[in-house]
Order: sequence, then C-alpha cells, then structure tokens
Amino acid sequence: MSKDPSSGDGPALELRDVEVVYERRGRESVRAVAGASLTVERGQIVGLVGESGCGKSSLARASVGLVRPSAGTVLFEGRDVSPLTRRARPRGLVGLQMVFQNPYSSLNPRRRVGSQLADALDVLDVTPHRDRRARVDELLDLVGLPSTAAARYPHQFSGGQRQRIAVARALAADPSVLVLDEPLASLDASAQAQVANLLVDLSRRLSLSLLLISHDLAIVRHVADVVSVMYLGVMVETGPTQTLWSVPLHPYTEALIAAVPRPDGSGFLPESLPGEVPDPARPPSGCRFHPRCPYAFEPCPTDEPSLLEVAGGRTVACWLQEKGGPQMRPAERTRR
Repeated sequence: MSKDPSSGDGPALELRDVEVVYERRGRESVRAVAGASLTVERGQIVGLVGESGCGKSSLARASVGLVRPSAGTVLFEGRDVSPLTRRARPRGLVGLQMVFQNPYSSLNPRRRVGSQLADALDVLDVTPHRDRRARVDELLDLVGLPSTAAARYPHQFSGGQRQRIAVARALAADPSVLVLDEPLASLDASAQAQVANLLVDLSRRLSLSLLLISHDLAIVRHVADVVSVMYLGVMVETGPTQTLWSVPLHPYTEALIAAVPRPDGSGFLPESLPGEVPDPARPPSGCRFHPRCPYAFEPCPTDEPSLLEVAGGRTVACWLQEKGGPQMRPAERTRR
C-alpha cells in the first residue's frame, strides 16, 4: 500500500536529545548515546554514519523501542515510542519497523520463508486470512524474489537474498518508517549495491522513510538524501548528502570522507583518521574529537561545542564554525 509522504504533520521520526546509558555491575556505566538529536522527514532517506563504537546501533535501537532511552524523547509520527515489552505493540507504532544487520540470525532456519512472512501478517492482523498467501507473494515480489521463494528455507538463499527476505518481513506491517541497522555490512560488494538500489526504489515507490545506519560513506552517499555524522555518542554534523560530501564542515566528517577508497586506489590513508574511538565510558573533555583532530586549538580540549546551524540549513558542532556563517571546510577556516 502506497502512502502519501505529505500526509500528516511533522516528521516521520524524531529523536530529541536522546541518551542511552548501559549500567555495568561493578564497573563504570557507558553513555553510548550522549544527547543526540535526529530527524527523518516523511518519504526521506537519512543516513547515519560513524566508526564502530560511536553509538549508531544504540541510537537505532532506541529509535524503535528496543532500548529504553535514559533521557530524551523519541517520536514516531508525533507519538511517543514506548519501549517494547512482552505485550503487543500499540497499533499506532506498528508502522515503525527495524531491519537488522545479520538476516540469517533474524530468520528462523527451521521454517519456510513463506510461513515466516505469514506469521508477521497473522500477528499484525492487517490482511484478511484468505488474502495472506497472495500478500506473501506480493511482499516477495516487492523485494525482487519469485513467489517460489516462499517454499524454501533461509539457508537456501544467498546473503543478499536473505536480507531481501528480512526487508519483506518488515514490509508486512505496511510501515511508514524503516530503521535499518547496518543492513549491507555482511554482504559482498555486488549484493550491497543491489540491496542499496532496492531500498531507494522501495522508499520512492512506497513513500517509505528510511533511517539507514552504516559505517560505509560510499553506500550512504549513493542512497541517502541527508546524512548525519555521529562521533562518540553525539551528532557532529548533519546536511544534504551532496553538499556535505563536497564541503564537509567538521574535521571528523572530512577525515571519514578522505578515508573512502577511490577508483584510483587512493583512500584508506591511516593519517587521514589517526587513532581509535575513545572509550565511551571515559570520553575526552571538551570536543570529543579533539585528541584526533589536526585543527584542534585552545577551546577544543576544555569546552564542548554546541550544535550550530550554518548557511544552507546545515548543522555542525565545531569551534571552527560560526553560527549562521558560510559553509567552509575546516582547513579554510584555519587560514582565515
């Protein structure tokens, strides 16, 4: 069923100052998400990028209620997203669905694919029983698989095909928002491109809003309308994909882009992003990126920068940038 992205008021998904803290017995708690905000407009594809350990998956789980935020607000089409329990999910939140990184672990290896898709229809009760076989075939067709796939088991498919099945199961809820946590990470390059193209096609055809979590900027550049960059639990930059790629405003974004492999063999330069993500249980003072930043100066080690809006509606948290100022690379700022 196609939806009208312009229907309703407000964003499809909105996270405001979300914090996720994991308590560890006898050890320091880990503040995996430290006050992050993110908005997915209706019909929009938003990419969330950053290195492993920066809090992307924790934010994704908080956005669908798999993790209870320690602070902040998560809204789906204006409704508070309540944490999942053993009880059935409120009907108003069924349209918010998640696709996980490893499709093989999220599918039952002992049951046929058609039965697993039918299970979702049974639980949600969104399709009359007499029409469920036809709906299963329709879901398979949406993700580019033949109806004969319904009679097979998950191990009989490739990784890319299994991820298509996982997407089909999420689509059984007729969602308006899909949160996808590294859905391409376990696939080879060819399958990644095919599934990425499928996600774009589904978003446009079904007016689906997507929050795509990935550490692969090249894929996100191809898929997303807007990119948010996360570092050690906080958002450091957000902007339209092409302008962010052309003129990164935060040194971390600049380093991530410089590390992307290129056809001429460049990229993945160790010096472009030295060091590792610090321990989130003991984050650096001031700007969290300053120990790895080539442009760090006096306020960076002591004062945490606020998230500012610069020209073009972009946001960035960096002492090199000015509120309402022009879009300029960090190196250009240092030369002024």
